[in-house]
Amino acid sequence: MKKLQRILLLCLFAIFTALPVFAEDDVAKKMSEVLMKAPEDGGWQVMSDEVYMWIKTKKTDFVVIDTRPDRDEYKAGHIPGALHIPYNTVLNAENLKNIPKDKKIVLVCATGQLANLPAFGLRMLGYDAYTIAFGYVAWIKDYFGGEAMKSIVNKAAERNYPIEQTKEAK
Repeated sequence: MKKLQRILLLCLFAIFTALPVFAEDDVAKKMSEVLMKAPEDGGWQVMSDEVYMWIKTKKTDFVVIDTRPDRDEYKAGHIPGALHIPYNTVLNAENLKNIPKDKKIVLVCATGQLANLPAFGLRMLGYDAYTIAFGYVAWIKDYFGGEAMKSIVNKAAERNYPIEQTKEAK
């Protein structure tokens, strides 16, 4: 009997030790499946003009979530009807309860970068999530984020960092 118990314990140990590896494989597989669909879904981006037309025509099949972390920025101005949920808290259980799964979710941040983080997570969870290309910068004239982007682009134009091309690209 003791030998059978030892074998059973060893089997249980092996199973429980291997479970995290299987779970990681499942998560990686799911992430890969979601990422593989990105090109056919336009990289999960919508243009500000498109969102403006949805608002103007009173479409109700979408929700805009302003993911800028600073609530004061949101209070100072945001897309009409947008909810404010900072990007790093979108996936919290209490916030997910307020995000409908039956509507297109449009995330917006200052420049369109941070909103991509929760967009991917939402897609993993089965939401139809998108970001506004170039974020709030694309929404409002002279937004400070746009000025920061222009500055970065202008500085890049002054640099001459090396680049590498593959032979096929030449």
